[in-house]
Amino acid sequence: MNPLEHKIDFTTVRDELRRRCTSPLGKEQVDAMAFSNDPAEITRLLDETDEMKRIFEDGSLDFPRGEIHDMREPLARIRIEGLFLDEAELFDLSKTIDYAARLQAFFAALDPTRFPRLSALSIGNTQGNNQGILFVLRLIEGILDKYGRLADNASPELSRIRREMAAAQGSVSRALHQILRQAQAEGLLDKDAAPTMREGRLVIPVPPAYKRKIGGIVHDESATGKTVFVEPQQVVEANNHIRELEGAERRERIRILQDITSRLRPSLPDIKASEQALAYIDFLRAKAEYARALLALRPTLHNEPMLQWQQARHPILYLKFRQQGKTLVPLSLRLKENRMLIISGPNAGGKSVCLKTVALLQYMLQCGLLVPLDEGSEMGIFRNILVDIGDEQSIEDDLSTYSGHLRNMKDFLRQADARTLLLIDEFGSGTEPLIGGAIAEAILTQLVSQGAFGVITTHYTNLKHFAEQTPAVINGAMLYDRGQMRPLFQLSVGQAGSSFAVEIARNIGLPEAIIAHATDLVGEEHIDYDKQLQDIARDKRYWENKRQNIRQREKHLEERIAFYEQEIAGLKAKKKVVMDEAKQQAADLLQKSNATIERTIREIKEAQADKARTQQARARVEAMKEKVASPEKPSRNSRKTQTIPNTPSTPNTQNTPTTTPKVLRDFAALRHLTLSNEGPTHLPKEKTTKRSTLNAQPSTINYQLKRKADFTPYLDLRGMRVDEALETFIRFMDDAVMVNAGEVTVLHGTGTGALKQLVRDYLNGQNAHRAKYHRSLFTFRDGDPDRGGAGITIINV
Repeated sequence: MNPLEHKIDFTTVRDELRRRCTSPLGKEQVDAMAFSNDPAEITRLLDETDEMKRIFEDGSLDFPRGEIHDMREPLARIRIEGLFLDEAELFDLSKTIDYAARLQAFFAALDPTRFPRLSALSIGNTQGNNQGILFVLRLIEGILDKYGRLADNASPELSRIRREMAAAQGSVSRALHQILRQAQAEGLLDKDAAPTMREGRLVIPVPPAYKRKIGGIVHDESATGKTVFVEPQQVVEANNHIRELEGAERRERIRILQDITSRLRPSLPDIKASEQALAYIDFLRAKAEYARALLALRPTLHNEPMLQWQQARHPILYLKFRQQGKTLVPLSLRLKENRMLIISGPNAGGKSVCLKTVALLQYMLQCGLLVPLDEGSEMGIFRNILVDIGDEQSIEDDLSTYSGHLRNMKDFLRQADARTLLLIDEFGSGTEPLIGGAIAEAILTQLVSQGAFGVITTHYTNLKHFAEQTPAVINGAMLYDRGQMRPLFQLSVGQAGSSFAVEIARNIGLPEAIIAHATDLVGEEHIDYDKQLQDIARDKRYWENKRQNIRQREKHLEERIAFYEQEIAGLKAKKKVVMDEAKQQAADLLQKSNATIERTIREIKEAQADKARTQQARARVEAMKEKVASPEKPSRNSRKTQTIPNTPSTPNTQNTPTTTPKVLRDFAALRHLTLSNEGPTHLPKEKTTKRSTLNAQPSTINYQLKRKADFTPYLDLRGMRVDEALETFIRFMDDAVMVNAGEVTVLHGTGTGALKQLVRDYLNGQNAHRAKYHRSLFTFRDGDPDRGGAGITIINV
């Protein structure tokens, strides 16, 4: 056993890892784990463990599970020609190889950018692939069934033997049952008697008195002697044949196993390599599971020696306290510019635990284990770790406690350098305090000059003074609550600690006279110094709490600022969405309005002045007008009114829905349109006052829509005077042009021909009123002969 590992409790860490391994091979890997000071090796080990830990934490990755069997002894045995693996060993080998193949496929499929170490991990490939072990797996699966027994189709001969054996056994069974039923009918056997097996042969249980009546060979009898097991003479030959077939089956089975073993023998290097890889992965998985239990992580690693820990936790105490529902006080420290930390404080205050935490975590790191620290922690690599913890007394070596400590110090002075981490508990104790303290200070001076790093616990005042006066050395105190007279197990770096000897003595009830006498003996100066240390510790704890409160408030303020910035960004995004939706709604409403108008005009045309359909069309237009003029109120379940508050970048909309003005502006454009056979054209805008004409637009639209709805494409001029007919015809044509009527019919009759001439002169542009229309606006013709002929003029507008 490594004495260092025993002193720092690393043996318990090994036990935890061993318990998490699933195979003896993995446990041997735990036992072989060793301290390293090679930065490249430590980096590789930490990376692999961290990647495995992240695989378990990633819910999208399903790490394969399987069986790992120790095949070293069977594989070593079959090196000798003629020896073979039996069915159970082949079955274990197949499960091991199958697991290796599935792991190889899993690691090969990993993202190399996220898992560079494990994605490149190879399992059982001595030639750069795993075809060797896959070949072995196929061989074994070809002869074994799913229960690990030699399958009937392992060879044609085995299949024939087993078929013949089954037939022979069936024949014997039927014969025995026939003999049994006959004997039961004659009253020679009990009703519940049944054939059984003795010495590999089927027999019948018979009372001793009737064994001669059954006839045959007696193979056995019961312990009480009340039953004998008889093989009837009728089945003796058949049983003999079965025994011969069993022998043939055994010989064939051995032949098959020898053949399979000889065929897989060349793949033994691949099999052994895969077995070693599986052992390492089992060990790696155990390290990752242990790290998850500790909430451990991979700290930032430096090649040079240093420590900068945030919230470090002793792994053994952490798991124990968590199981008990307790909280472990974490440790934060830094060893870089200040290489030596001198920790003082009361007994049972946590000094030794602090010391062992430093030793254990650094040792774990350099064994390739993740360590229980918080993010932001940094660790360096030391060439060696030297520890002086516990009682070094040895009766066998004739050493006292103090002599044992001094021998360790001699070794430390010989080995210590700038890449050494020293951990010394109760430095200088075990002898007369004055000279013990002096020797400790002298040794410490030399160790500091050699550049060593270290954590040292002590009660000696001279060592506290030494830390205050020496560069690269700093004091640390284990805090103590004087009010409740209990240790806080919290390290405070930068000040010396008090032993609180007087307070503890008073708290346990030591007589006050004794305490006063002790105070006189040691002197007021020493007591005052101790009190000053206590006051400094109290004040530092007070200001530390204040600083912590300020940090918490600053953090809270930063969180609120981030929250409000996020809210502002959300409001800006929401404003854009609202504006986009409003524009889309306006466009949709305008499109629907245009569609309604066009449909209404078309229906009126088609209705040929049908009054009912004209009224329906008018009603739809009126409904559309109301929808445009008065937008619907949002329902209770709909989105709240989409309004944009006033901001420096947003003009005041006075909380008016954005849809209506846009639609009304679009409809207002209709006032400036006129129609011709070449399509809509804009007329000059009417002069308006500065006052918005928004309120007048619905009326203009209403008038235009009313004219379209009232128009019929048929005009009868018969019986009118010429001037009356001209005025009526002009109004009719104005309306036809306005509504883009297409084809209209004018009935003027033949009579004197005056009305027809009036219509034709107008259409030919020979009338003053015709000037306002383009000369090619109209085409016309006589009506069909069977529908009025020359008495009708059909006009295309």
